[in-house]
Amino acid sequence: MKRMRTFALIALAIFALASCQGKTETAVAPTDVTTRLLTDATGIDDKSFNAAGWRGILSYYGDTWENPTKRGTLYDWVTAQGQDMYVPNLKQASDEKYDLVIVTGFTWADALSEVAPLYPEQRYLIVDVDWVGKPNVMEATFSEHEGSYLVGVAAALKAKADGIVKPRFGFIGGVPGMVITKFEMGWVQGILSVIPDAEIVDYYANDWGKPELAKAQAKNWFDGGVYAIFSAAGGTGNGTIAQAKEYRLAGKNVWAVGVDSDQYEDGIYADGQSAVLTSMLKRVESATEYAIKAVKDGTFRAEVVVFDTKSDGVGFSDRNAALGADIVAAVNAVRDGIIAGRVKVIPTYKDALAAGAVPDRLQAKDE
Repeated sequence: MKRMRTFALIALAIFALASCQGKTETAVAPTDVTTRLLTDATGIDDKSFNAAGWRGILSYYGDTWENPTKRGTLYDWVTAQGQDMYVPNLKQASDEKYDLVIVTGFTWADALSEVAPLYPEQRYLIVDVDWVGKPNVMEATFSEHEGSYLVGVAAALKAKADGIVKPRFGFIGGVPGMVITKFEMGWVQGILSVIPDAEIVDYYANDWGKPELAKAQAKNWFDGGVYAIFSAAGGTGNGTIAQAKEYRLAGKNVWAVGVDSDQYEDGIYADGQSAVLTSMLKRVESATEYAIKAVKDGTFRAEVVVFDTKSDGVGFSDRNAALGADIVAAVNAVRDGIIAGRVKVIPTYKDALAAGAVPDRLQAKDE
């Protein structure tokens, strides 16, 4: 009996070892990093800023939007329905010891400044901010004014090609602040570089997630003769695209200009035609993927990383055939000029005003 019990124990040990080995073979490799993305209320479905950041995470882990196989094991995302959830969401992600916690947008700056010192070993990335200045926070900024200049040039050249007399152009912003001002300054300077007497109007919705506000404003402007509207307003800006689609379907020659992601698909209204003339590409995915790789490689540090035209951090979409080859070539020539330093784009309203580069009645704010 003693011998039988001995054999039984040996058999159980072998079975247990085999079971453990089986688990080891199917488990996630412990050498890879874990990431959590925290977004504002618009989530990753804003088709713009947050969506681009999410794409960078998917790209790093070898997944796709349609098939995020490693979500829940190596990465995930959490949406805060209000700013009162920013600090709790940051603390929860930090308590769960993700290798990297990413927040998108300057509205997270105060919350991150409060939480980061409480978790000195935790690594964070914030996008669109360069003033947090904590030893465990990487900060990514973009030269939005450069990319916006390009789409301003494109829209103005298209208006000239269409023979529009005294064209008007609009800008719709989300919440006023330094980052959105860079979008507007670039857009306006780009337009005026082509049509110096063009009329510019602007509007701020003070919200990132109310497309109905942008749609109503776009309708009002289009009815008043505005030719193209550029929105830098997160999900709010989708209302501009919706109105442009309706009017182009009705035969009106008006355009929306997308932001952050290539929004060509969102503008399709008939027979593969899109109401989104071009999009200012702000490659937030470059920032999120860069930070994850830095954690993986052991090179992560508290630094401000600037993604500009030269580094392909910003650009424009040439997907819409309505632009035409001549306009695309002309905009690419301007892009080359920015990279070479021949074309200077002023990012702040104060400095642009002082240089006489923009009108003095805009609602942009530098802070």
